[in-house]
Amino acid sequence: MNAADARSALRAAIAEELALPLPPAIHAVAEMLAARGHGAATAVLFYGSNLRSGALDGVLDYYVLVDSLRSWYGRWLPAAANRVLPPSILYLEPEWQGQKLRAKVAVLRADQFRRAMRRTGLDTTMWARYSQPAALAWVRDEASRASTVDAVTEAVISAAGWAGRLGPAIGVANDYWQALFKRTYGAELRVEKASRTDSLMAYGGERYDRLLPLAWTADALPFAAEADGRLRPAVSSLVRKLAAAGWSLRHALGKPLNFLRLMKSAYTFDGGVDYLIWKIERHSGVRMEVTPWQRRHPILASPYVLWQLKRRGAIR
Repeated sequence: MNAADARSALRAAIAEELALPLPPAIHAVAEMLAARGHGAATAVLFYGSNLRSGALDGVLDYYVLVDSLRSWYGRWLPAAANRVLPPSILYLEPEWQGQKLRAKVAVLRADQFRRAMRRTGLDTTMWARYSQPAALAWVRDEASRASTVDAVTEAVISAAGWAGRLGPAIGVANDYWQALFKRTYGAELRVEKASRTDSLMAYGGERYDRLLPLAWTADALPFAAEADGRLRPAVSSLVRKLAAAGWSLRHALGKPLNFLRLMKSAYTFDGGVDYLIWKIERHSGVRMEVTPWQRRHPILASPYVLWQLKRRGAIR
């Protein structure tokens, strides 16, 4: 199979995955989010732990892609903040058939989403997230669907490319994905426990086995398949050294970028303080009490709050 055929096969697999049926409540919230955009929304993606579990409790995770941030927000300042450091976050508590739901919604322009899927980008956050399973909960038209499928396909190719260049010399597919996700989690401010990568791989393990060889072939990364199922990517020592150097830069930038997003969220994330406290407690067991002064001055309070969370083991 050549690179073009592998990319086509991979894209077909991603298109099928994105089209998987979702609970009616998930579609209903997605339609509500699309309506908020006054025609600006192009696609609404659903991902995260609730996609894996099928449950409606906790917080539902959505990404809303738009073709105009100004049309979505109706004001230039939040649109500008999102354009400079995407995405921006919205927290909602919609009701569906009498049931109160909670939704965390990331908003960004569709073209920014596509660029963020490239392996050459310095921010690893989005392609790492969308190399994992996701679903299209709403889409404006077939052109938007095709564009979103292309972007998510690129995310898988980017992730697999890094996994092959940074992972073990030989191993099963799970070894490469585990090594990659541990690196991407290590490059971010995370409150989840180290075992998080195990739970990611427990969902859809066969998917990762199937996609890795296709993505490597699409990326023109040669490899050998051993009789026992292990894979051996043909990566020279020079390529490994260059990849390690490239990743060191991304690792160094990862936490500062996350910190800047947290600072931006202090002013652009409606209900963000309460959401962050809930998320930290849910994943780490650490309950952080925030004073009225800290709520009024989140930027000034953030160094002390982050230090307290790190000291208590809530973030790494």
